[in-house]
Amino acid sequence: MTSKFETGQILEGKVTGIQPYGAFVALDEETQGLVHISEVTHGFVKDINEHLSIGDEVKVKVLNVDEEKNKVSLSIRATEEAPAKPVNPKKTQSVKTQQESETAGFNTLKDKLEEWIEQSKNDSFKK
Repeated sequence: MTSKFETGQILEGKVTGIQPYGAFVALDEETQGLVHISEVTHGFVKDINEHLSIGDEVKVKVLNVDEEKNKVSLSIRATEEAPAKPVNPKKTQSVKTQQESETAGFNTLKDKLEEWIEQSKNDSFKK
């Protein structure tokens, strides 16, 4: 029954079962495929139940067809555009603060160095 599906095909299906490792999706009256939990969405999925429910209509891409075992591997995330990398404002801010503090530290050292050189010159004239 899996011979009518090809790798790369995009199909509509209906979620018929959910397990901790993935969701079963009916592709037609006779064929079901498995969407592994890592293929549900972009990013980490801790609990598949937060993303899918039995009866949901989903768009899936056929990743692999194993005719011998009569299995179809599916992906929901392959039908979705990958999100732009999120910018972590905390990380950016901490790096900026660190750079600013390093710059301030060098400026202070530079100013102190000039001050020490002047003191050194004045001390050598006193002798």
